[in-house]
Amino acid sequence: MSIAALIVAAGRGSRAGGELPKQYAEIAGAPVLSYTLKSFLSVDEVTDVQVVIHPDDSDHYRRAVAVEASRLWPPVPGGATRQASVLAGLEALSGVAPRLVLIHDAARPFVSPRVIRSVIDALSAEAGAIAAVPLADTLKRQGPGLAIAAAVERAGLWRAQTPQGFRFREILAAHRRAAAAGLLDFTDDAAVAEWAGLTVTLVEDAAENTKITTAADLAAAAERLAPAAAAGNLEYRTGTGFDVHRFAAGESVWLCGVEIPHDARLDGHSDADVGLHALTDAILGALGDGDIGQHFPPGDPRWKGAASALFLADAASRVAARGGRVVNVDVTLLCEAPRIGPFRDAMKAAIGRTLGIGPDRVGVKATTTEGLGFTGRREGIAAMASATVALPPA
Repeated sequence: MSIAALIVAAGRGSRAGGELPKQYAEIAGAPVLSYTLKSFLSVDEVTDVQVVIHPDDSDHYRRAVAVEASRLWPPVPGGATRQASVLAGLEALSGVAPRLVLIHDAARPFVSPRVIRSVIDALSAEAGAIAAVPLADTLKRQGPGLAIAAAVERAGLWRAQTPQGFRFREILAAHRRAAAAGLLDFTDDAAVAEWAGLTVTLVEDAAENTKITTAADLAAAAERLAPAAAAGNLEYRTGTGFDVHRFAAGESVWLCGVEIPHDARLDGHSDADVGLHALTDAILGALGDGDIGQHFPPGDPRWKGAASALFLADAASRVAARGGRVVNVDVTLLCEAPRIGPFRDAMKAAIGRTLGIGPDRVGVKATTTEGLGFTGRREGIAAMASATVALPPA
């Protein structure tokens, strides 16, 4: 079942202060949006992530998203209101047509994978489900000036948060109907769904899933994250990968993200980039997260002819989702031909771009097997790879 996350990041909220919109403000060394994306990319059930941004924020977005993940679609511009931005994001996802969609505010970076999964689970029985917190404080209604006019009964009252999840077709239809009717002032997506006659259920959330609105909120978020960032208690893990592809009739090969003219091609379901396949497995090995065949089955038609950089980017996003980073990688290609030396720098640059690291952290080497074995007979190419990642302790 396909499940999309729609992250709304098109707002221009200025109450947080500073030159940047709050979703791009840095807390503990990283933009708010990056923490939000990590939470959703850490949930394997989420198959697609779509971010809606302000048309003027493309540069801010690129800086906030260090790596490209195969599940992360290019951002789309939002509208003049949050409701219009959500509709723009839903329309962008209509080509994917997920079964479910989770709509979330970019400025809520502390959403937990547990809450995300709880909202998904609730949608097995209801058309909509929202994260919310039951009110614990006594409520007062203001009268003239600051005088209290009356107490408000709090029983049954909840604070709505996000994510708010829905069956995709139904919430898209509801948003379209609301826009066509000129109803543009709904305060959240649950209100749109309720107006359209959909039943929406409550999923209890944690109070910590706060929305950053003011400068005080940013300071509190930084204080919450700073101890972990300052501690620097990362552990370093190393993984290795190995892959082989045979030659077939063709005119070029893809190696480490670069197309090289040759008198044959490498045979495979994707572009058969043996170097990137080995490197993807190395990163997954460092994470203890299966292998490339588990995440991208060779029989899946979605990956027919796919660029292997997608697989590597997905592995990198899994590192980022766990709060880690790729430290360095190394690839060794075993082949008699083609010659690798003229393309080495381009390969290092391509790998670095995909992983979000500098080429000085990428090693690419090549060697022959002195005419021995299948590589010596020029029947194919093999690759070995290693990767070191830094992760917070589990």
